[in-house]
Amino acid sequence: MAPTGRPYWKGFIKLSLVQIAVQIYSAVEPSSSGLNQIHKPSGKRVNYVKTVAGEPVDEADIVKGYEVSEGNYVVLEPEELDAVRLESKKTLDLVEFVSVDDIDPRYFEAPYYLVPEDEFQIEGYRVIQAALGRKRKLGLGQITMSGREYLVAVGALEQGLAMYILRYANEIRAADKYFGEIPDAKVNPELVDLAAKLIAENTRPFDAGQFRNTYEVRLHELVQQKSKGKKLIVKSDEERPKGANVVDLMEALKKSVKGDKSAGKTPPAKKGGKKK
Repeated sequence: MAPTGRPYWKGFIKLSLVQIAVQIYSAVEPSSSGLNQIHKPSGKRVNYVKTVAGEPVDEADIVKGYEVSEGNYVVLEPEELDAVRLESKKTLDLVEFVSVDDIDPRYFEAPYYLVPEDEFQIEGYRVIQAALGRKRKLGLGQITMSGREYLVAVGALEQGLAMYILRYANEIRAADKYFGEIPDAKVNPELVDLAAKLIAENTRPFDAGQFRNTYEVRLHELVQQKSKGKKLIVKSDEERPKGANVVDLMEALKKSVKGDKSAGKTPPAKKGGKKK
């Protein structure tokens, strides 16, 4: 089946002297649950007007600026922005490799599919895919799209190659700001053993398909009901379990290991809802 939609980027992926032509497609399907603001009396969609101090602004008077301090901006002219934009490089050079487990998940931003441009690229494509898969490595490089440079990782999937846009180091907030004031505490080894046993008993291969986006399912059901003129039936959420503020961790973990659902063990939601 041929890829649908236009590719985000066309160019070459290079591994030393091996170079193959590829196309890049988004691996993400946009959510279909977006809502719009509607003018109730007319049923028309609300449009937004750009304003300053409550007064409409002419499009010709709008420029781009960079905030250097609160409320203070450096105005940048279009030709100045063009001067710092990067030329669209047509080659993604894999300059180094890391183990698939070495990259902190916080760095992953967006997944893409890498597809060979034509049948003449398939052999080289499959060689890179097989080599990355066998060694369980990700190839790192930088790619230029829309005038900006992105750090990316290329890895093997079962059927082909994937590219992941990564965040740069300065885009990750320091964990100390959030965890620094959490005091160290001596942990009861028996509690850890029970928690580890509970985790082991519930460990299975990852299958995102067993979970569903309950909000999206309910929203589509609501839209279907109202579009057919049916009376809306509001379903109340399940009541949250009430208990003492102080939790007996030992007792809760022991019950969880024994399979007592009242201890907070909740099975994953079943598949359902709108199919794409």
